[in-house]
Amino acid sequence: MMGRTPAAESTQDRIALPVVLVGVLAVGAAAIFIRLADAPALGIAFWRCALGVLALLPLAALRREKVPRARDLGTGAVAGIALGAHFGTWIASLDYTSVAASVVLVSTTPIFVAVAAYLLFGERTSVVSFVGIVLAIAGTTAIAGGGPGSDTAALLGNVLALAGAVAMAVYVLTGRSLRTGGVGALPYSIVGYSAAALALLPVALLSGVQLWGYSATTWFWLFVVTLGPQLLGHTVLNWALEYVRASIVSGAILAEPVIAALLAWLILSERPGLATLLGGLVVLAGLYLLLRGDTSNLPPPESDDSGTSIQD
Repeated sequence: MMGRTPAAESTQDRIALPVVLVGVLAVGAAAIFIRLADAPALGIAFWRCALGVLALLPLAALRREKVPRARDLGTGAVAGIALGAHFGTWIASLDYTSVAASVVLVSTTPIFVAVAAYLLFGERTSVVSFVGIVLAIAGTTAIAGGGPGSDTAALLGNVLALAGAVAMAVYVLTGRSLRTGGVGALPYSIVGYSAAALALLPVALLSGVQLWGYSATTWFWLFVVTLGPQLLGHTVLNWALEYVRASIVSGAILAEPVIAALLAWLILSERPGLATLLGGLVVLAGLYLLLRGDTSNLPPPESDDSGTSIQD
């Protein structure tokens, strides 16, 4: 990629924080757009990734971005497959459980990242982060159980949302070495989205899922999901990580479940239950402590490898 001038870097630094705000609003609206799209979950997941690739390729060509090669390409592909699993399971969860419960549960990715980093790489966590993990697990248990009167469908949706969080953790742990190793946000996103779409395609076809023949309204919402949460959300926040500390981005992302729950209440008339409200507050408090403990002594953004997850 062509080098950036000091003036360009100064401009990018100034717009980074507003960009984070736009990105968080975009990903917070993802569940609402998905609910409005009258298409199967695997179809939405496939087209979200495939259309994202088509939208980013011209920009990458214009900027003369370098394509990852050899080991980097393989690592990016593995990360992309995990991203496809994340979208497939999380989007499917919205067919069974509430938006609020689904988004809070899928936002528990940092818990799985922290636990896996400890088990696989021996990365120790602070006392503050440990307390955060315990709190978040307690809140997750309350939401996943659904409270009194919960049906089997809601429980299935909650499990799918948690599976989406686990898949996103794999995506973060697999792909973070590429971002800290010099692979740019655009080529990283293109490789990841491409691998995700290619992984979802045979699964959808073998499952008999319809991938075309949708109504004009459904295609409209699919494009909105791609341009909003996918590009203004995932891709833009990945770019912002080069200029803003992961602690700031991670803290901002905690607003995502709140935005999603509020929009679901206003647009879909979906009022969250007591278990979701109380459990969600506990989860958010736990995630805040977890992220605060792990990012309080981070290096500058250029060498940041905190594993911040951008999802939904």
